[in-house]
Amino acid sequence: MSVHSERLAEVVAATVEVAAESGSAGVFTDEVAKALAAVVGKVAGRALDAAELSGFVSGWQEAVEAVGEDSSAGAQVVRMALRSSVSGGGSSGGNPSGNDSSPPRVR
Repeated sequence: MSVHSERLAEVVAATVEVAAESGSAGVFTDEVAKALAAVVGKVAGRALDAAELSGFVSGWQEAVEAVGEDSSAGAQVVRMALRSSVSGGGSSGGNPSGNDSSPPRVR
């Protein structure tokens, strides 16, 4: 389990504990429920943001390492004609001058 998942699990467990204590004391109201749900939502949002950032950073680092290991196995760039079926034409969608300015595709 990741650090983010553990933190969220701890907050949810604490929230349930507070809700149970509040209920047994007879003071559990809609406002208490909304406040506890807001706490869990905030922590979950922060954990998700941190996990996404961490995943992006580690993925980026892996990609940079892979490129640095063997440059002969790099990506091949292939230019492909853009095909479009926009508004009823039989056009193949390329640039009329024959110069395709679309971004290269990697395979």
